[in-house]
Amino acid sequence: MSISTEALAKTIAELTAPGKGILAADESSGTIEKRLKAVNVASTEEARRDYRELLFSMPGLSAFISGVILFEETLKQKTAAGVALPQLLTAQGIVPGIKVDRGTVLLPGFPGEKVTQGLDGLAQRLGEYKQMGARFAKWRAVINIGAGIPTPQAIASNAHALARYAAICQEQGVVPIVEPEILMDGDHTLATSARVTEEVLHAVFHALHRQRVALECMLLKPNMVVPGAACLEQATPEQVAQATLACLRRTVPVAVPGIYFLSGGQDEVVATANLNAMNIHPEKQPWVLSFSYGRALQAPALKAWRGEGANKTIAQQALYKRANLNSVAREGKYTAAMENE
Repeated sequence: MSISTEALAKTIAELTAPGKGILAADESSGTIEKRLKAVNVASTEEARRDYRELLFSMPGLSAFISGVILFEETLKQKTAAGVALPQLLTAQGIVPGIKVDRGTVLLPGFPGEKVTQGLDGLAQRLGEYKQMGARFAKWRAVINIGAGIPTPQAIASNAHALARYAAICQEQGVVPIVEPEILMDGDHTLATSARVTEEVLHAVFHALHRQRVALECMLLKPNMVVPGAACLEQATPEQVAQATLACLRRTVPVAVPGIYFLSGGQDEVVATANLNAMNIHPEKQPWVLSFSYGRALQAPALKAWRGEGANKTIAQQALYKRANLNSVAREGKYTAAMENE
């Protein structure tokens, strides 16, 4: 690798700071439109800017959040007062990051399976993103569980793309967050989720090794091992923690500094409880176990805001509470009673 790992190690150290997690605010245009529509707000560029400015300007955000993943549009936007949104974060000591994949497309020949695109021109784009303040990146692969899927071919295609992305990031001096997500959609059991997650993570780390990715200079953003949303038998936080940690111990090298779980459609309270259960597990883990939540951090704030400037303070208080509770869960000190405080 031609680039010095010193800059990458510095970014890793800041992102993995004790008690902190990563806020995912990188919703695609389609996803943010759905979120805003749910609270009767039209998805205009101004509304998206106002909402994200509200999130990033929350007083005390840096006590719980070490990094924020931005969408490309947000990276280029300025606040109402003319300050670049990434600068709003760096002024608080929060590291700006950027979602760099171009979304998923159907995998030809494999019905029901997808592969993520965006490798073409990635090195050049990363250079531009760095100039705008981004120091880490994220690429999401999507794996469905269903009849006869995922296939080994779909897993291999997504693992290869994740590894190529990670290698390009490190070559450009940008820390890659590697996100293989097994979706909650479906009625599959906890055991099936565990089997597929283990298979996918094995493939991803084999691919990362082949692409000569420095594991010390990346972060993993996996799903928790949970049953499908339509499964009749849901799991307790203790069961989720046991299944997830068993899977990670079999697949993730100790060299990886941090595992930052996605919430993947989980209710925000459930996502916090599950994270806490992993951090109070009696067996000590070799990695930082933290959160990189989108909806599970933002949902209460969005409901409180509803596009009204007058609601900014109450919306920020809602974000503060969720960020604080997840910070506490990262330390294994969360209790359900804290939800009512």
